Amino acid sequence: MGKVLTAIGLMSGTSMDGIDVALIETDGETIVRRGPSAGYAYEPRFRDRLKQGLEDAKSIRKRDERPGALAELERDLTLRHAESVKVFLYENNLLRNNIDVIGFHGQTVLHRPDEALTVQIGDGELLARETLIDVVFDMRANDMVHGGQGAPLIPAYHAALARGLSESSEIETPVAFVNIGGISNITFIGAGDGIVAYDSGPGNTLIDQWVEAQAGIPYDQGGMIASEGSVLPELAERYLAHPFFSSEKRRSLDRNDFSPPAATDASLEDGARTLAHVTAAAILQSARHLPKNPATYIVCGGGRLNPVIMGDLGSLAEAAGGRVLAAEALGLNGDSMEAEAWAYLAVRSLRGLPLSYPGTTGVRRPVSGGRRAARPKDALGAQG
Repeated sequence: MGKVLTAIGLMSGTSMDGIDVALIETDGETIVRRGPSAGYAYEPRFRDRLKQGLEDAKSIRKRDERPGALAELERDLTLRHAESVKVFLYENNLLRNNIDVIGFHGQTVLHRPDEALTVQIGDGELLARETLIDVVFDMRANDMVHGGQGAPLIPAYHAALARGLSESSEIETPVAFVNIGGISNITFIGAGDGIVAYDSGPGNTLIDQWVEAQAGIPYDQGGMIASEGSVLPELAERYLAHPFFSSEKRRSLDRNDFSPPAATDASLEDGARTLAHVTAAAILQSARHLPKNPATYIVCGGGRLNPVIMGDLGSLAEAAGGRVLAAEALGLNGDSMEAEAWAYLAVRSLRGLPLSYPGTTGVRRPVSGGRRAARPKDALGAQG
């Protein structure tokens, strides 16, 4: 058992709506004590710059390339993360000298696993200088060097949480964690140390893109638009018949792998309702590739706040003999879980422990990863 460290995790996901910050105390293995968390939204103009960054990134052929405005965007993104850390420490009455490490995800702007290419913008060295805290970043790259898909990495943290829940008899096993972010992913924790995980399909991205294009709003808050519509079977089947779901090879997804419907395909409400159904049905479609049907699905990420998605997911899981629970029903925080995971992974990285496994990313053998950026030496004795 290693030393328990205090770590902060930073996550800016595929929805590009802001920065999630979470603190945990952990040994990177079995001990996980969850602390405070917070979310800091991006202003609309910066979200627009991130969207343009996705376009600029399409021409990247090597990981260190920063075409177009990406270099400036990377700096500004990093400075926003640094500011979020400072505000988080202040709001929670924390001293930065008591934080051992920051796990920094950055913003994914390109993910092409078939080309062994993944790019997360975010300058770990700059973040360490700005926060005066050690930073672990770029945690996906080493997985790809060893034949993995680079995602998902969160299953190691899911497994730690599942151990705690099953030991306290709060859940029936086997358990699956489902994260419904921009992309959805699923982690199956079976007997012993068996972990199987993969991206399970489109999450909130399609719904967000649809309502933004059709109504000029960033997302369907509380599923209100979807609740006024009906599922269009032919449109739903167009998505669910995608080869991604039937292929025996599981692969990680880029937000551009599925496109929103054309404006002529549906009304605003029917489009939102159909895409909510697709989000839920995609999870069950992908669950067919698991070793067993999960008895418990624990749902985190923004999609759990959409009652339409959760209603469909609950019905479909029940038909397969499973039960769906939002993370909060088990005392977890579905908003901060990814940020918590990045804190946990940072500690594992410092200890040289695996971040990914053959059953999670397809990597040839369990591998660690991440690069460390040390805080400036003259900051070690300073308080604040």
